Amino acid sequence: MTATNTPPRIAHGGKAVYGARLGILMLEARFPRIPGDMGNAVTWPFPVLYKVVRGASPERVVTRRAEGLRDAFITAAKELVTDGADGITTNCGFLSLFQREIAAAVGVPVATSSLMQAPFLERLLPPGKRVGIITISRRTLTEEHLTAAGIASDAPVIGTDDGEEFTRAIIGNEATMDAAAAERDILAAGAALVKRHKEIGAIVLECTNMIPYARALSEQLELPVHDMYSFACWFHAGLAPRDFGFPGSAAQAWRGR
Repeated sequence: MTATNTPPRIAHGGKAVYGARLGILMLEARFPRIPGDMGNAVTWPFPVLYKVVRGASPERVVTRRAEGLRDAFITAAKELVTDGADGITTNCGFLSLFQREIAAAVGVPVATSSLMQAPFLERLLPPGKRVGIITISRRTLTEEHLTAAGIASDAPVIGTDDGEEFTRAIIGNEATMDAAAAERDILAAGAALVKRHKEIGAIVLECTNMIPYARALSEQLELPVHDMYSFACWFHAGLAPRDFGFPGSAAQAWRGR
């Protein structure tokens, strides 16, 4: 085929960044983000876009209902979409409070909280089994947070509030954290939860900083454990479905992605 007969290959633009479908709204924090944490870029098996929401400290979001920050989160989400994100998530489960407002404002799918998995997961369990929730702060996780995620107000919930390290270091925004002690706090909370609620058939971790400890918790409890990593990977799979090379797919117009 001569050059003059080569079919056109039109690339389409419109975004600043391509290939990073998932946009993550980040709290403004300095605590360590070890591998597995949403804020550690090596956690993800695909590229992501980050946007830090200034003023959104862990303490303000978790203990003060992110007061005064709704518009800042909406603005940051819109910027992520403009930059190239096809879907938005956040790195704090307490932001379920803003699910409707952000989704209404940005025009793309939004998954603000790991808690949103719980109603679906409960439908997968045998009759009589329930999903248990582990949160960074049981004292401030309200019925409103649960309702916004579609969770019944009587859901089994426990926090790591009384542990020695995890809640203190994250909400206190400490520059250092003993990851071994943090893991012990989460394992202790999980053990207490299933002891108190024999009907639990799966766990959801509200806090995105608990992701690195999900495997250890699952092995200890011998139960499925779901977190924001599992949720975001599922979410991303819909934004960028795998190409299995079905005949004809290679002939589709190239759109720069």
